[in-house]
Amino acid sequence: MGIAMENQQHKNFQLLQTSSEASSEADKKRWTLNDFDIGKPLGRGKFGHVYLAREKRSNHIVALKVLFKTQLKQSQVEHQLRREVEIQSHLRHPNILRLYGYFYDQKRVYLILEYAAKGELYKELQKCKYFSERRASTYVASLARALIYCHGKHVIHRDIKPENLLVGAQGELKIADFGWSVHTFNRRRTMCGTLDYLPPEMVESVEHDASVDIWSLGVLCFEFLYGMPPFEAKEHSDTYRRIIQVDLKFPAKPVVSSTAKDLISQMLVKDSSQRLPLKKVLEHPWIVQNADPSGVYKG
Repeated sequence: MGIAMENQQHKNFQLLQTSSEASSEADKKRWTLNDFDIGKPLGRGKFGHVYLAREKRSNHIVALKVLFKTQLKQSQVEHQLRREVEIQSHLRHPNILRLYGYFYDQKRVYLILEYAAKGELYKELQKCKYFSERRASTYVASLARALIYCHGKHVIHRDIKPENLLVGAQGELKIADFGWSVHTFNRRRTMCGTLDYLPPEMVESVEHDASVDIWSLGVLCFEFLYGMPPFEAKEHSDTYRRIIQVDLKFPAKPVVSSTAKDLISQMLVKDSSQRLPLKKVLEHPWIVQNADPSGVYKG
């Protein structure tokens, strides 16, 4: 499908969406399952499944995430889901997966999401073992721009990792999961996210702010280049210790440039106020020399 056609479908769908939002107060028109043709399953999550779907009136292709209310209740994550929907539906950035809307019936909640045609980045990383510096730097720059946008809207993501990233049809990266993100004007203490990606301040349960995302981006950059996170250990307790001590060691293989290591070292700093700001990440020589200016890795 060409970009022009895809963009036109996107516009049709947005028009539809806007008109349905505008008329919703008058005639209470809401999305229902009947508005969609359901296609193949795209993946399964903890609380349900994701399907390829087509909105019938606009012909727009979307991903429909189907969540089971009983499972959400059992895991006590309804509040988290509400927060995720509230945050993600207001974000508009090329490197953030769009959440167009949602609806529900007695048993399920349905999220209408942008379809990322090239699927999960995690699977791609597993297949390649590790990424080239051109590819890694292009992804890191895209994510830095998306996080600058989020932080400008007082949104901290708090769970940046390969499993939460999808790849769009043109090869562009999309942050897909906002389950742990938080809309905040102050510092927080909640422990969340994934152990390998947690910064020292969250491991030690002290207050944290938006600079947690800089740390996670540093961990991600390391994993892109080496195929494993930097503080990985057999035991959880050893991972904790390595994070708190910032026990950062660069393996001999694969061979990675000193400028890449320099950037990672400036992001993985224990004192969160001393981490390299995201705007400076974009100005770092490694990013400037390697990242594709289009923000899209073309292979």
